[in-house]
Amino acid sequence: MTWQDIARTALAGAENDTIPFPQSVAMLVAAGFDGYAVDFRHAARIYYRPDGETLRLETAPTAPVAALFDAAIVRDAIRAAQAMAPGYTYHGFCARVAGAGCAGYLVSFPGRRVLYYGRTGETHTEHFPGSP
Repeated sequence: MTWQDIARTALAGAENDTIPFPQSVAMLVAAGFDGYAVDFRHAARIYYRPDGETLRLETAPTAPVAALFDAAIVRDAIRAAQAMAPGYTYHGFCARVAGAGCAGYLVSFPGRRVLYYGRTGETHTEHFPGSP
């Protein structure tokens, strides 16, 4: 399987709720990725490799991104995802954080964190569970 196929598999697994985030991260790290970015306004996910290669994939559209960034709602959505709360879906997560003003997020594997950002530059940084 090529690294491009692995990225496509990770995206499909997220969007159809068959591959949880920790498993997706492990799969992408093993394939040599540095991370990826999700852009809700453009309905795209861009995967990054340390050698500079990238792959842009279209994603399912989400709800419109609200004007104001509400970090508390973003944090609550993250906690529900981490707990795999009853009824959790990735699409529901995306709609919830976009409704809270999240325009996208950047996942850094070397940094072991996710940076969520709003339309006016507000951010919330979420460290991977178990990170220092």
